[in-house]
Amino acid sequence: MKVVKEDSAVVFHLSLLLEDGSAADSTRVNGKPMCSIMNDGSLTPALQEKLLGMSIGDKKKFTLKPEESFGQPREENIQRFDKHRFGDDMSLEVGSIIAFEQMGQGSLPGQVRSIEGEEVVIDFNHPLCGHNVTFDIEIVDIDPEITS
Repeated sequence: MKVVKEDSAVVFHLSLLLEDGSAADSTRVNGKPMCSIMNDGSLTPALQEKLLGMSIGDKKKFTLKPEESFGQPREENIQRFDKHRFGDDMSLEVGSIIAFEQMGQGSLPGQVRSIEGEEVVIDFNHPLCGHNVTFDIEIVDIDPEITS
């Protein structure tokens, strides 16, 4: 029987649940599980620890503190921009997400936190920073064979 080890590739369904029990995200919505390789930096050490020893078909639900998952919000990730930078055709509303292009690095989402006169405050922290998050995991495959 295959079990998740420190160097495994793991295919799993993941639902992220907020403290009120509502779902923040889930791979089950589209029926497409995610794949991660243990110790490649894509998963936090605490999440990896929870996956170790699980087998195909196993399910596990657990809660991680902010420091074990998405971290605490960082003040330097909140930035202020001149409102005129966004153009007249962009609808700026508190809570909306805006994609900012990074030179050669793709885009970075930022959430509009406030609009103060001619200044827009954008938060680049992950939306789940500072929150306890419950992970609901189901292992679909371990070290899948790659077919071309």
